[in-house]
Amino acid sequence: MMQPRVTTVLKSLIVVMLVLLLASQILVIPEVARITAIRNPDVAQLEIPGIIGAIIFLALVEVTLVCVWQLLSLVRTERIFSADAFRFVDIILWTLASAGLLITVSYAVIVASRAVSLSLTLLAVLGIVVSAALALLVVVMRGLLRKALELEQDLSEVV
Repeated sequence: MMQPRVTTVLKSLIVVMLVLLLASQILVIPEVARITAIRNPDVAQLEIPGIIGAIIFLALVEVTLVCVWQLLSLVRTERIFSADAFRFVDIILWTLASAGLLITVSYAVIVASRAVSLSLTLLAVLGIVVSAALALLVVVMRGLLRKALELEQDLSEVV
């Protein structure tokens, strides 16, 4: 069966992504913020809030990846059609909503500091649209999971 291999590969990729995200939080984000503050002294006051916002955003991505890991574990043990799965799906929904809110608040801070540009506006709109679209997709997938759970329970009663 291919499923155990696929889940193993996916879990390996999740580990790689988590390591890269953590390295970005520790090494890349502070350095980029420092360089940006030096090159643009008029927005240097946004260095620390920018670091905090970016680290929180990547932490939300990390939480989502951990939930996907847990869902893959449920698939592998054939327990995906259980109440446990809904907890992880709900957490993913909250992280997506939080990411959208964080992008919105960050953009408002940038606008208030008059550091807004067309590229930042486009990125903010893209981030908000992507987080909303992914959240809606997860809502649909959650509904499918609920329906599959109901069908499995109905089938087990018949047998």
